[in-house]
Amino acid sequence: MAISNLNTFLKDYFRAHHCEILQNDNGIMQIQLNEEMDRALMNRPFYWHYIKKMGHPGDPMKLTLITNPEQREQNGEWIHFGSPRLHQIINHLKNNERFTKLFQTIETTTNTALHPWLVVNIKISYIGKQKKDELFSLGLNLVNGAMKTEMMEKLRQIDLQNAISDYCYTISPLIKINSGFNRIKAVLDDYLSNQEHKWAQDSLKALENEVELLKHFYQGNDEQDEERVQKEIDEITQRYSPKIDLSVINGGLFYLNPSFTTTS
Repeated sequence: MAISNLNTFLKDYFRAHHCEILQNDNGIMQIQLNEEMDRALMNRPFYWHYIKKMGHPGDPMKLTLITNPEQREQNGEWIHFGSPRLHQIINHLKNNERFTKLFQTIETTTNTALHPWLVVNIKISYIGKQKKDELFSLGLNLVNGAMKTEMMEKLRQIDLQNAISDYCYTISPLIKINSGFNRIKAVLDDYLSNQEHKWAQDSLKALENEVELLKHFYQGNDEQDEERVQKEIDEITQRYSPKIDLSVINGGLFYLNPSFTTTS
């Protein structure tokens, strides 16, 4: 269910932003950034300010990302779930392209209905002694209730556009967007309830050990230290208490041919 293929996610992301993929082999991807993506990812505001002031077009950088752990020693930037670079990319999506509406490109001369799909890309963060993220892409047909996982990977295989094709029309949703999102969330809740969550047990054990060590350290001290001890216990509890955070990265409405339900 999770987007396990980070390489595919990155390829789709950079292609969608009109960057050329110079290399993509064995978990090593080199991208020629354009100006927009250089400004978004490479943290060179002074360079672009200066170059524009001089009237020059600028020289966007190349970015090499490594998703294969066995290639980590190669020249490039190791990127993985939880890495700062991936968080930067996800935040860029959140801030700039959170919601969209697109239509499947259909070449037809007869009236063709398009079904509305609610597509949501969601990050689940497991926060405790250590942090782990999972990415999910789920789609729900708002007419018949069909649901698909790895939705962005499936959408990548069809042509989409901003305007509806000639002779096509949209079917009104029978499932409201809020209700549709609740159905998607229910699937994720069910997924989470079926996990063992050993990470949470480890976090609670670490919390218990840290508190015991702290109490042992302050054992025998006077009452003036009680407030300090409680403050440190509160900080440890905040740091180690396991919790799960679910956040929407982006999503949208996609109007698709009804055959998408059976063929994708």
